[in-house]
Amino acid sequence: MKIAFVGKGGSGKTTLSSLFIRHLASNEAPVVAVDADINQHLGAAMGLGEDEAAALPALGSHLPLIKEYLRGSNPRIASADSMIKTTPPGRGSRLLRVTEDNPVYEACARTLLLDGEPVRLMATGPFTEADLGVACYHSKVGAVELCLNHLVDGPEEYVVVDMTAGSDSFASGMFTRFDVTFLVAEPTRKGVSVYRQYKEYARDFGVTLKVVGNKVQGPEDIEFLQDEVGEDLLVTVGHSDWVRAMEKGRPAAFELLEATNRFALQTLQDAADDSYAHRDWDRYTEQMVRFHIKNAESWGNAKTGTDLAEQVDPGFVLREGADDADAPGPEGTGGDEALVSPRQQPHRPAPQPA
Repeated sequence: MKIAFVGKGGSGKTTLSSLFIRHLASNEAPVVAVDADINQHLGAAMGLGEDEAAALPALGSHLPLIKEYLRGSNPRIASADSMIKTTPPGRGSRLLRVTEDNPVYEACARTLLLDGEPVRLMATGPFTEADLGVACYHSKVGAVELCLNHLVDGPEEYVVVDMTAGSDSFASGMFTRFDVTFLVAEPTRKGVSVYRQYKEYARDFGVTLKVVGNKVQGPEDIEFLQDEVGEDLLVTVGHSDWVRAMEKGRPAAFELLEATNRFALQTLQDAADDSYAHRDWDRYTEQMVRFHIKNAESWGNAKTGTDLAEQVDPGFVLREGADDADAPGPEGTGGDEALVSPRQQPHRPAPQPA
């Protein structure tokens, strides 16, 4: 399942993202974690030191490699240079899977050990000095969007993305790339304001939105959130001594996290797992194409000097579990560059202790 964590700055979004990732890892689930926030803190929340977190490879810096790999032998894409963040896959494209090894993961991911369990971590990368004053952060997350467009994930496989704060996620079509979006909200008017924005913007796109109340101190806080967000409130999280120790760089074993908070994390996993039954690959692909055409017309065609609408493969639907015979690559071949290859056996990447 593909899962996003969103919320206003300071809501605890990154902390809850990291706790959820630890929870999944403790259940021995394959996890790819992605830090797509302008403030790159997910690595530190997962236990990396400042220097280690700063040394994570930046997805944006490897965009040429990512494009070239995903393009494969797709005849509709003349060159990697003509690909933009919304370029959809088609026959001949290479696809990403959670549990495989591939050049994208090799260049852009690091495998961390969380209480002995491996998790792949990827990061968009921070602003560089060259970016200041001339670049928009959404150009950084383009690599994430491109990877999500080419990702085939199955049940009990998880991609968890810590998104940029506030409603900035709507500056691209990436907000439609998830099975479920967890919005972290404090029990304050400011805390629920992002929820209202997100709810409004996502209304016409079939986004599954669940609210996680954070920093809840008592029944009055719960009642406030229930009044403000109604049935979208999934679960609430209160004070955690374990989290305070973790934020000081001295976390105990994850199994010692408070029982109430472990229950809350399991509730998040159950909601994510339940969303799998409602997957609509046709709508997912249609939205992918819609945003690609929109970006092509607004800036992509002019930037690349190409009619990017021609990159769309008519009749193509990204879906899990199709046979190679159903999705031939160029000259009728299947294999690595087929539309969707059969599910591979789970592979747990070799850990590199942080």
